[in-house]
Amino acid sequence: MSGIPDFKNLVFKDTSFANLMNKRIYNVLLIATKYDAFMLEDDGRVDEQIFNEYTSLSLRYPPRFTQVTTEEEALAELKNRNFELIICMPNMDNRDIFAAATEIKIHYPNIPIVVLTPFSKEVSKRIANEDLSAIDYVFSWLGNAELLLAIIKLIEDKMNAPDDTASVGVQIILLVEDSVRFYSSALPHLYKFVLEQSQMFAKEALNDHQRTLRMRGRPKIKLARTYEEAVRIFNQYRDNMLGIISDMSFMHNGVKDPYAGYKFGQYVRKTGLIIPFVLESSEVGNKVYAKELGASFIDKNSKSYPQDLRKKIMQRFGFGDFVILNPQTKEEIMRIKDLKDLQKKVFQIPDDSLVYHLSRNHFSRFFYSRAMFPPAEVLKRVDVSDYKDMDEARKLIFDLIVQYRRMKNSGVVAVYQKERFDEYSNFARIGDGSLGGKGRGLAFIGAMVKRYPKLEHDHFAVTIPKTVVICTDIFDEFMETNELYSVALSDVDDETILKYFLRASLPSRLIEDLMAFFDVVKSPIAVRSSSLLEDSHYQPFAGIYSTYMVPKLEDKYDMLRTLSDAIKAVYASVFYRDSKAYMTATSNLIDQEKMAIVLQEVVGNRYNDRFYPTISGVAR
Repeated sequence: MSGIPDFKNLVFKDTSFANLMNKRIYNVLLIATKYDAFMLEDDGRVDEQIFNEYTSLSLRYPPRFTQVTTEEEALAELKNRNFELIICMPNMDNRDIFAAATEIKIHYPNIPIVVLTPFSKEVSKRIANEDLSAIDYVFSWLGNAELLLAIIKLIEDKMNAPDDTASVGVQIILLVEDSVRFYSSALPHLYKFVLEQSQMFAKEALNDHQRTLRMRGRPKIKLARTYEEAVRIFNQYRDNMLGIISDMSFMHNGVKDPYAGYKFGQYVRKTGLIIPFVLESSEVGNKVYAKELGASFIDKNSKSYPQDLRKKIMQRFGFGDFVILNPQTKEEIMRIKDLKDLQKKVFQIPDDSLVYHLSRNHFSRFFYSRAMFPPAEVLKRVDVSDYKDMDEARKLIFDLIVQYRRMKNSGVVAVYQKERFDEYSNFARIGDGSLGGKGRGLAFIGAMVKRYPKLEHDHFAVTIPKTVVICTDIFDEFMETNELYSVALSDVDDETILKYFLRASLPSRLIEDLMAFFDVVKSPIAVRSSSLLEDSHYQPFAGIYSTYMVPKLEDKYDMLRTLSDAIKAVYASVFYRDSKAYMTATSNLIDQEKMAIVLQEVVGNRYNDRFYPTISGVAR
């Protein structure tokens, strides 16, 4: 079975999201009359409008706009500063704006120039007679700030698509449309949908930093306005094409062809690639051509066009829930919401449904739309005919998810989420404070193991035990809420301090997290100190604070009480007499010390009713 991947030799590499979207638009030069500039700012400063649009979609790096009114001012600004985009707003009394654009293009050929204009019959007539060779795009402006965002993202996608598709397999959505008014309306809807979906999928990332980076892996949108341009873009990105949205009528061989969209669809289908195709037309009768192509159809005259477009993309391009269908009746069997849900339900998918979805690349598209490129690449190469038993295909998908999740969890400090922490999670933090010295050291070791895969051995895996760190802000909350500093910093004996600490209550949010942690851990738990000063390069703190072993108990509430007492006892050990004496001897201040706690699954073997750790103890 040549199509079945060999998992012994298959190693997933983490996607370098930080290397994506390297080319951005930071500065935009706006050439407009004072009146046009005022109209642009009618609802507030243009910078504020675009900033609000970026913020609403959790985007970073909103560009700065610089406004000028003449060609001379524009050339002066271009000489003194760097601009990545020029937007021109031609006034009807000034017929030199296109000549000015041509002049600017001669001096700055690599800066895209966009014309932004209100549309009317007069404007359309004028543009039809102008030389637009220096203009990259013309857009119809109706005062919508979302269009500015779409223009900026369209240009950024054009700049980054070659590198990002080649490096990690970022996907392309191709829009083929020659009506300026229509693509000026469609592109903002399309970008808003893709960005919102990507923002939602990014929530599966393990921490805020990963969420932000993963947004860079969203599908890019390319705009073609002629048949030849559509074919060129398709051929360039055919292996990365998530889906195509095409008008029916547009320019082909220099003339308007009422069947250009159908002909382009035939061209795509002849390649044998399984690519979702959405055909749009103002004439409902063209629906028959969409059916012939196996494409979806959207009526451009429909009042619900934005909703229709969103619905078709959701259904065909891999966004939203993965709906498992009965191939014969097309009735819904089940819905899969995310990666973890697919892992749980893959063995419940009927054979004929599994064949149907695998053979149409629906599984790979599910991963691609979510910027999960490694498993998507594997599933895209799978030929369902290689499998005599569909249980093998189910196991393939399950194993891919397991391997991918383990790779993503390795070497990363995840934010602990009780509903998502499971057997494949590895290292998580509860709270926003410091991990402490020991916690930092363990996180560093995990990162090194991931960075140097040669540490892995054929006969065993090199990992750190399943770990959850309770950060120092939980310690602060515990101390302040229970008013423990007065007794902790006093001269009372250790037993009295421990008694006060054991009577105190841990934060309620921590209790819920601990209960979820028990469901995942199958071995005893080591409760280890991880103070700010521990494991320092400059001074030893080994053995100063307490460590406890908590057995795996059948009753979760008994285990919760035992673990809670162990956590409180570690907190108390910060203020024991030996700890205070050591702090004084090392010229540290006890009131500046803070304690994080490392909860680790103990590694070892169980014999009857006893558990023997593989190694324990401390060397001094």
